[in-house]
Amino acid sequence: MKRTAFISIVGRPNVGKSTLLNAMLGEKVAIVSSKPQTTRNRITGILTRGDDQFVFLDTPGLHKPRTKLGDYMVKSAEQSIGDCDAVILIADAEHPAGNIETSVIERLRAGKIPAILVLNKTDLSGAETLAKTIMSYAELYDFAAVVPTCALKGKGVGDVVDEASKFLKEEDWYFPGDEVTDQSERLYAAEVIREKMLRLLSREIPHGTVVTIEEWHDEDTLIKIRAEIYCEKPSHKAIIIGKNGEMLKRIGTYAREDLESFFGTKLFLDLWVKVKEGWRDRGGYLRDFGYDIKSLK
Repeated sequence: MKRTAFISIVGRPNVGKSTLLNAMLGEKVAIVSSKPQTTRNRITGILTRGDDQFVFLDTPGLHKPRTKLGDYMVKSAEQSIGDCDAVILIADAEHPAGNIETSVIERLRAGKIPAILVLNKTDLSGAETLAKTIMSYAELYDFAAVVPTCALKGKGVGDVVDEASKFLKEEDWYFPGDEVTDQSERLYAAEVIREKMLRLLSREIPHGTVVTIEEWHDEDTLIKIRAEIYCEKPSHKAIIIGKNGEMLKRIGTYAREDLESFFGTKLFLDLWVKVKEGWRDRGGYLRDFGYDIKSLK
C-alpha cells in the first residue's frame, strides 16, 4: 500500500532549511547561501522510497518583514504550517527558543499539528549547550522527536527522514515516483542565477534582485537561455555588471556550470541587467515577478 505525507520545514532565516531539504533528497533543488532570506517561495522536494513518498515543503525564513516582498515570504511560510500533515521545526542548536520559534509552536499547538524538532549546526555547539537547548524546547511543546543534525555535513539527516516516516498515511501519491521537485525548469534556472549573486555580491544588493527567464530554447545538445536580472538602483546595476563586465561574467559562468550539471547538457546563458526602483515594495512588480500576497490564503 502506498503511503505519503506533506511535511513543512519551517524556521528562522539562515538556519539550514534548504540545506536540510537538499540533504534529505540527495539532490539540490533549493538554492543555498550564507545570507539570510535566500528562499523566497515555498519549494516542494519529493523523496520516494519504496511505497513511501515524502513531500517536503521548504519555506522562506520567518522574520520581521520590512518590505511587501518580506510580507509575502512570511505569509507563505505561515500558511505552510497549516497546509501540511506535520512540521519540521529547524532551529540553531546553540540557542534556546526565541520569539520566532515560540510563534511557530503556538501555531502547532493551536492546530494540533505533530512536529519534529531539528537542532541544526551541532558542529558549532557542545554537548552541554545542546542539552540546554533541548530542555528549553521540551518545556514549550511535546515534539514527536528531537533530532540533532549538521545538515551541511549530512549528519543526522537520515534520522530526520526516519522520524518523518511516522507521519506517513496510507494514500495514493501526488507525484510520479521519479520526480524530486515540482519547480519548473525556468524557475529553477532563475533561482540558480540569483544564488550566484547572493554568493558573489555584498549583503544588501542581491536581496534587491530578482531574475526572470525571458527566452528558453531546448535544442538537441544545447539549452539556450536569456535571463534578465532586475535590481533596485542604477548603482546596483553597475556593481552587478562590474568593471568591464567581469562580475556579470562570473555570475553567468558559475550559474551555467550548475545548470549544465543539473540538466545534463551544454547550456548557453545570456544575462542582462535592468533597473526597477523599489520593486520589493510595489504590488504590480511583485505580481509580475510571481510574489502575489493575494494569492495566499
